[in-house]
Amino acid sequence: MPPHFHRERLQLPEPDDGRMVPRLTRRDFMLGGTVLLCCGCTTVPITGRSQLMLVSQAEETTLGAQAYREVLQKEPVTRDPRYTEPVQRLARRLEGAVNRPDLRWEVSVIKEDKTVNAFALPGGKIGVYTGIFPVAQTEAGLAIIMGHELGHVIARHGAERISQQMGAELLGTALAVGLQASPYANTIMAAYGLGAQAGVLLPYSRLQESEADRIGLVLAAKAGYDAQAGIGVWQRMAKLSGRRPPPFLSTHPTPESRIEAIKEFLPQAMAQFSPQGDDGDTPLPTV
Repeated sequence: MPPHFHRERLQLPEPDDGRMVPRLTRRDFMLGGTVLLCCGCTTVPITGRSQLMLVSQAEETTLGAQAYREVLQKEPVTRDPRYTEPVQRLARRLEGAVNRPDLRWEVSVIKEDKTVNAFALPGGKIGVYTGIFPVAQTEAGLAIIMGHELGHVIARHGAERISQQMGAELLGTALAVGLQASPYANTIMAAYGLGAQAGVLLPYSRLQESEADRIGLVLAAKAGYDAQAGIGVWQRMAKLSGRRPPPFLSTHPTPESRIEAIKEFLPQAMAQFSPQGDDGDTPLPTV
């Protein structure tokens, strides 16, 4: 995860009569917040969704490279060609579909058969655990999973989440300033914190996961893989799911809703299918 951002605390001057008076008014905060939001809007590739973005591409790439180094220092990276060759081949085709030469792509396979996971970090750093192979089953299945992770990268979801946290803190600070004289300030602020988490940040996380699914299907199809493999992948993933929190408190969509959304979007993804001689029905190596 990215390191915590350092933020300056709001300094409130103390007048001669000992009362605390805010230096910045609610109007100041609202004006500043409006300017910040207007200046920090970008558009997600493929889906076209507008998003709040207060983190630069350079900052995000630096954080991704740092996190990638930390992961590889702790995990058993393998160079066994049985595992690395199909993953490298998939990565090359997906990178071509992304068409982002500014990203410095790098992929590693981690020999951990009990870890069902794959990830992609800002800047194009990819990690695939061998434990995901039985879920993916074929190269097309793994293309769906890796495409999903690359979707997070090109949509800049990590930076968007940081930006949302920054925006929520800005609004929370503005609310605190405006409520200083209210006897209900603590209650209102606690309600705001819960509302921001359950009403904004968690739904955005679920939205990002669904968006990455959609982007991943398009990338897999553009790379010449059968995007319909995504249905089987998430059906098998659903069987692995243990006890889950209620959907409205989960950072991910339920597997069932995910599968339905994938079925709905499949025709649009397959319309961008670009044959490359192998649609990915080759089985992955057993682990």
